[in-house]
Amino acid sequence: MTCPYHSDPDSRNYRAMEDGIHTDFNDDMSYGDYLCLDQLLNVQNPLSDQHDEMLFITIHQASELWLKLAGHELSAAIDNIHQGDFGHAFKVISRVKQIFNQLTQSWQILSTLTPVDYLKFRDALGHSSGFQSYGYRKLEFLLGNKNASLLEVHKANDRVYQELKAVLQAPSLYDEVIKLLAEKGMAIDDGVLNRDFALPYEKNDSVLAAWLKVYQAADEHFELYELAEKLIDIEDAFQQWRFKHMYTVQRIIGNKVGTGGSSGVNFLKKALDISFFPELFDLRTHL
Repeated sequence: MTCPYHSDPDSRNYRAMEDGIHTDFNDDMSYGDYLCLDQLLNVQNPLSDQHDEMLFITIHQASELWLKLAGHELSAAIDNIHQGDFGHAFKVISRVKQIFNQLTQSWQILSTLTPVDYLKFRDALGHSSGFQSYGYRKLEFLLGNKNASLLEVHKANDRVYQELKAVLQAPSLYDEVIKLLAEKGMAIDDGVLNRDFALPYEKNDSVLAAWLKVYQAADEHFELYELAEKLIDIEDAFQQWRFKHMYTVQRIIGNKVGTGGSSGVNFLKKALDISFFPELFDLRTHL
């Protein structure tokens, strides 16, 4: 006797293949072809026989993809601001904030790696370290944390070295925003507008005064005001990512020296004191 329930396909926990779904990809591009999944999913190659090394590799490779996208978007934001295109700049900067939030969440997954399990394969890493990430380095240069000495780490790869050198020497996101302040009639010191962009940015009273004018008449300068708050969003999200990185490292290796030779957690803590947009935080004290 056939069970009435099983005789009715619509009543089962089952989804039938629809006739219109394409299944022949002998001469057509598939999802895997478009995303190059054969290559992408075959570069997770642990150097040890430890189970958790796959987690370590996957987290860092995925993070590098997000870093690449963030760099792509920030480059677009710089172009948008240079052209005075606030609408697209706001959209792109909001996207970058969400990318940083995604990167921060990834540390939650990595923190499931215990100190004991990490030490089982840590020696296999040699001197490789996240400090050598050129995606991260490009991102910091785009945001304005310029430091020419950091290029030394990338000299072994001339293509990467030359790309980073060009970003180092070009105006950062904040440099373009300050130039925009001047174009909107704010009095900005020439030394700020015509500085060597490869050098670290230093706080300037004229920039602080300009931002104070923007915030004290926010309705009159609404686009600049909104842009400033978008920048704060980026720094907020970026600092949370930095903090979670530092805390995860501390949780896993304590105060050990980093694989790349840095002091480890102490070195990461110093990054938390670096602000990309210092006047935007200082002005809050003066309002």
